Amino acid sequence: MTGHTENVQVEMAKVLYNMGALKFGVFKLASGKVSPYYVDLRIAPSFPDAFRQICDFYVQGIINRVGVERFDRIAGIPLSGLPFASQVAYSLKKPFLYVRKGVKLHGRQRRVEGILISGDRVLLIDDLVTTGLTLRKAAEAVRAEGGVVNEAVALIDREEGGEEKLRRAGIQLKALLRISELAKILNEMDALDDEGLETILKQVKKKKAA
Repeated sequence: MTGHTENVQVEMAKVLYNMGALKFGVFKLASGKVSPYYVDLRIAPSFPDAFRQICDFYVQGIINRVGVERFDRIAGIPLSGLPFASQVAYSLKKPFLYVRKGVKLHGRQRRVEGILISGDRVLLIDDLVTTGLTLRKAAEAVRAEGGVVNEAVALIDREEGGEEKLRRAGIQLKALLRISELAKILNEMDALDDEGLETILKQVKKKKAA
């Protein structure tokens, strides 16, 4: 990491921790699995200043790591990724789409809402990646309606195999933060003790080896 990138990541770690989006302990996830940490980015829009900082972080990450000339439209992933994607699309002056979780049973019965022309290059934006399944399904929906999906951006990668699975589906994931990076930063800030850091790093190593 360059010095500037590292400083921005430290600042973002502080923002996420201070608003309570990162919690450490023992948490049961929706999948039923137990995790030593929990990420809740749904609360971000309730903190306007923090939300703006996160959206600006997305924008700069996309400009630097993707390039605005490489895509025509932005698609948000329901549900928690939508507020970020909408604001980022507005800031970058890109047309905004969103992908439904299921097919609408009336009207045009589409999974992709918004104007999508065959051949349009679509950048997917989500908040958190675990296995990458949600992004893969969204890409399939966009591709089924003629869109081209090659890249996706997420704020945080839990480092549980999602990046590799997305790569196999033809999607390059650009994660702006990784949970191992966040854990190390917060440990240096004394917001996460050494035992907690070790537990998270062991989990990441175990998931990568799986």
